[in-house]
Amino acid sequence: MRKITAILLAALMLLSISSAFAAEAAPQTAKYVFFFIGDGMSNAQTTAAQYFLGTQENAESKTPVQAPLSFTAFPVAGQMFTYDATSFAPDSASTASAMSTGNRILSGSINVGYKQGEKGLEPDAQNTYKIITEYAKEAGMKVGVVTSVSLDHATPAAYYAKAPKRSAYYDIAVQGLTSDVVDFLGGGGFLQPTGSDKAQKDLLEIAKENGFTLYNTNEAVRAIGAEEGRVLAISPELRDGQAMEYEIDRLAEGGGNLSLAEMTAAGIRALEGNEKGFFMMVEGGKIDWAGHANDVGAVIYDVFALADAVEEAVAFAQKHPEETLIVVTGDHETGGMTIGYAATGYDVHMDYLQNQKTSYVAFDKVVDQLAESKATFDDVMAAIQDNYGLTREEGSKLSLSAQEIARLSAAYTFGMLPSDQRKGVTGPEEQMHYGGYNPLSVTASHILANKAGIDFSSYSHTGVSLPVYAQGAGAELFGGNYENTEIFTKMMEAMGLSADK
Repeated sequence: MRKITAILLAALMLLSISSAFAAEAAPQTAKYVFFFIGDGMSNAQTTAAQYFLGTQENAESKTPVQAPLSFTAFPVAGQMFTYDATSFAPDSASTASAMSTGNRILSGSINVGYKQGEKGLEPDAQNTYKIITEYAKEAGMKVGVVTSVSLDHATPAAYYAKAPKRSAYYDIAVQGLTSDVVDFLGGGGFLQPTGSDKAQKDLLEIAKENGFTLYNTNEAVRAIGAEEGRVLAISPELRDGQAMEYEIDRLAEGGGNLSLAEMTAAGIRALEGNEKGFFMMVEGGKIDWAGHANDVGAVIYDVFALADAVEEAVAFAQKHPEETLIVVTGDHETGGMTIGYAATGYDVHMDYLQNQKTSYVAFDKVVDQLAESKATFDDVMAAIQDNYGLTREEGSKLSLSAQEIARLSAAYTFGMLPSDQRKGVTGPEEQMHYGGYNPLSVTASHILANKAGIDFSSYSHTGVSLPVYAQGAGAELFGGNYENTEIFTKMMEAMGLSADK
């Protein structure tokens, strides 16, 4: 009897030890969740940023050096496919929706299903999908949505709205402001503040009526703290498309205006006091815009801006290491960017890119002023040298060939013409060559990029798979290869939430 009792006690002890180990090994539920989306960002964009940074920090090195970004050193890395119900080369609306709801939808739609129509597949406005932020809110978490572009753009919209067409900007913004899902909404402004016909109720009035407090100065946003209630934070420096500045331009102007990192930090301060935690989506939206314009300098600096924002989450996680999950990825790749160009062979000169001082948007303004003053081509070339380092002087690393000078001259001549007179002037490829952007700006960007050993294959999105980086509670779920719809599933599991059937 005593022998049986001893065996039973030993068994119970082993069971107890096993249970303790099992409890210790059990994954911690993520109470604080950060999801960073570099719009248009894939391996080429992050790698270029690492090579550029490594070159800057090791200027005397005789061999190539790369430098890690805040998220590239995360312990877990995966790879995801991005195709949607329409295309292998999808848009932001469908890809963000896939990650926010776990459903594959049509390009151009936000969190709605699709059906067979007379002309093929079409959005089904009656079939909407529940968003991960709605699940988080039901669980008592607060929700933050931050972006460097307009607040009603496709990616941020996917985390608070449902719309058959991503272009329904006013309706999308109204959904975000009138529902109870979002507690902190920060970044750019609104594309249609009073509707497409400019006759609807002002969105800022709607925000106020629904408990939002507006903060729209650098000082006010930097002072946001806990217990603020619902927050609408809009950068006072809005540029193209009601977006925040390109990071390269913000730094060129002294860095005094709000950065994406500061907007992220403000969101953290506003949300962190919640007992049940929070879910925050942060988008670096202008990586995509710079990719569309084939502006490699602007791409790299906006990757840096996103990496700086991730550092704010990493700093927060250090205070809550067992309860914080940080995931960083893109939604699709933009521009078909590559490191390696035929004319330079195996040579890549990331240091050449340090000569770029401005984004294509800022340089467009310079070109407009030149055109208005009927500047000579010598004046044009002086502006290009000031902003891109490209020169007609011989003996420089960035000396222009006769062919490159001819390209710049043709671009300026073409760009000076009224839009209705441009067709056919420089041959049948001009629209493909300039992509609808200012001909001189995009040509200067192309030449500098090519000299550095970088090229683009498109002015649109591509279908390559994307890297996923993860750290913290539930990070192990994000390793391996999978489809973007599984981001939703993995995040829900990490938060300990179950999707409605």
